[in-house]
Amino acid sequence: MLKEFRQFIMRGNVVDLAVAVIVGAAFGKIVTSFVADIIMPPLGMAMGHVNFTDLAVKLSDGKDGKPVLLKYGNFLQAVFDFTLVAMAIFAMVKAMNTLQNLRKKEEPAPPPPPRTKVCPECAMDIPVTARKCGHCTSVLA
Repeated sequence: MLKEFRQFIMRGNVVDLAVAVIVGAAFGKIVTSFVADIIMPPLGMAMGHVNFTDLAVKLSDGKDGKPVLLKYGNFLQAVFDFTLVAMAIFAMVKAMNTLQNLRKKEEPAPPPPPRTKVCPECAMDIPVTARKCGHCTSVLA
């Protein structure tokens, strides 16, 4: 059972998937920081010095006296995060597809099968499927 598990883990697809998950998680952190620290502050300044993480609607006061808030600012920031990640993944997939299409175009198409052959008796071109030459009437093998 351990040997089967090792074979399963060492297959290329599983290892590739593990690497993709790790890189994706790291990329997600970079995008989150980019949105929170680079994109949102100027956007908040342009909208009248608004800090998006502070945007909330007070629903009521809790039993402990603290307000119950609907923090839609955090949601907006998460939407920006998702949008940037989705755009980056789209750009990456599009670039990979373009590279694959370039490779496909470089490969020459295989030549079509011949439609004619040469008669061994009279050396005239005849259809490949012919059993008898139409020029010299010799029977073909």
